[in-house]
Amino acid sequence: MKGLISNLVLRGRIETTEARAKELKGRAEKLVTLGKKQNTASLRLLIARLSNKKIAEKLYYEIAPRYASRPGGYTRVIKTAKFRKRDGARVAVIEFI
Repeated sequence: MKGLISNLVLRGRIETTEARAKELKGRAEKLVTLGKKQNTASLRLLIARLSNKKIAEKLYYEIAPRYASRPGGYTRVIKTAKFRKRDGARVAVIEFI
């Protein structure tokens, strides 16, 4: 999950299985809410939870301020008509709004 969240923060939009996207949505939104607090403690928590200072700083300085006036719902999951070839899992796209 940590890798998926990191890729979502870096790219803004990723394609994964529907089950992973649903799980990722809640975790990513909690991190954005933490980043919206804009204090040193929340930045340190983001660095600890993401294990990458560059990604944590991008979330803290660029992504979280965009949603300062929004009370929640920072990501959206879009179900696609595609299925993964090897196991037939449904593919979905998760992105920041």
